[in-house]
Order: sequence, then structure tokens, then C-alpha cells
Amino acid sequence: MTALITGASSGIGEAFADVLAAEGFDLVITARREERLRAVQARLQQQHGVRVEVIVGDLERAEAPARLCAEIEARGLKIDVLVNNAGYGVPGSFLSSSWDVHARFLQIMVTAVADLTYRLLPGMIERRYGRIINVASLAGLVPSPAGHTLYAAAKAFLIKFSESLAHEVRRHGVLVTALCPGFTYSEFHDVTRTRAMMNKMPRWMWMSAPDVARQGYDAVMSGETVVVTGRLNSAIATLVRILPQRLVVGVGRRIGRSYRKA
Repeated sequence: MTALITGASSGIGEAFADVLAAEGFDLVITARREERLRAVQARLQQQHGVRVEVIVGDLERAEAPARLCAEIEARGLKIDVLVNNAGYGVPGSFLSSSWDVHARFLQIMVTAVADLTYRLLPGMIERRYGRIINVASLAGLVPSPAGHTLYAAAKAFLIKFSESLAHEVRRHGVLVTALCPGFTYSEFHDVTRTRAMMNKMPRWMWMSAPDVARQGYDAVMSGETVVVTGRLNSAIATLVRILPQRLVVGVGRRIGRSYRKA
């Protein structure tokens, strides 16, 4: 069986590649940075003896999902597991970035996820086996403070998309999971230039990318539709549901002033 992982050159995407290779899946890994992908390819083939195909692509481009799927078909591959992981955040207030920046963000975070899923799902249904993991975030489950204005909204979309799709396709042998990590050690905060702010967070609030990926893999294999990684994050998600919303929003606003650019 073969798994496709987007954003596989580092962080949670690379961690998913490790987990799936260890479980015996052949891989197709894609991202923008070919050199990083080749390094991941060489390491995983040596460590696990699986086949690892590299396809360089930029899912910010509207045509990228179609090209990626065409290349997969040209190589004679069938995708049984899809990990929609590629993404990033746009720091600052909504109007502090151009619309072009936001449009590219929405393309990779929302449209590309739905596009790839739409293109690969028929084959999974036909073969009566498929696993889809959409890497969402705890941010999609809690009230959002100022800054990174579209990030939580995009992640909330992934959660609801995963829930609806899971109901549709389970009877066809396809399982769908929205993975909702909290603070995770990766390049995410370096890309968004918020590393200094995030370093103020206590270490016990963070998880490693390998732990997040393992929990995501176990969740989809057991048929969990939405999984929040780690006990602390699960507790936060539960409290948000049961506490008065005015209190939750107020706390989120105060935290946002400390850790995000508004």
C-alpha cells in the first residue's frame, strides 16, 4: 500500500512519513524543497526498506493538485493513505497582508486539501480501502484571538470537512480523521517569524512531531473522526465546550495579546 504525504520535508509531515514507513507503507512525499525531500527519501529507504517517491510541487498553485495526481498516475501508483499536512500561518492582522498572500494561504490550507481528496477518494472507494488524515489544529476548536486571522478558520473547515466526509465514506471502507495538535515542535513558528513569542510558552505545553504523527496514525486506523493530541490539549478542548463562552473568549483574548501579533 502507498501513502501520499504533503508538506513532507519537515515537521509533522516528515514525522508522518517516518510512522507510515515504519508501518510498511510505500510513500509518495511532496513539498517545495527538493533537497529536503531527497534527504527524507534516502533516510527512510535505508531505515525501513520501503519505496519512497519524490514529487516536488507547490500546493499554493491552483493547478498543483491536478499535476500531482497526474504524476502519481503516470508512475503507476495508487494512493491508499492521504495525509493532507502542507500548510503554514500568516502572522499579523487581516489587513496587514495583501489579498494575494491570503489567497495563496487559502489555496494550500483549504482548496488543495479538498481538491486532492476529491481526486484520490474515488480510487479508495473502488478498492474498498482508504485512510485520510487532515492535519487541522486545536486552534480550529477554540475561540480565536487577534492575529493569524484565517488560520483558525481554515483549521475549523478541515475539522468539519473531515466529519462530514467520514460519515459519507465509512461504509466504503474509507476512514477520515481530523488531527488537532496544539503547540508542536516544528518549523511552523520559524516560517511565521513568531519563534521568539512561542519560546515564552512553558515546555510542558509542547509536543513532538513524532508523537503527534503517531497519535494521528493510530486514530485514523481505529476510526476516530476528530482527535486532539495530548492530555493537556484534550482538556483545553473539553473546557472550551463546557465553560461560559464569555469567559473562554476573554482568556483567549488575553493570551493572544501576549503571544500573537495583532
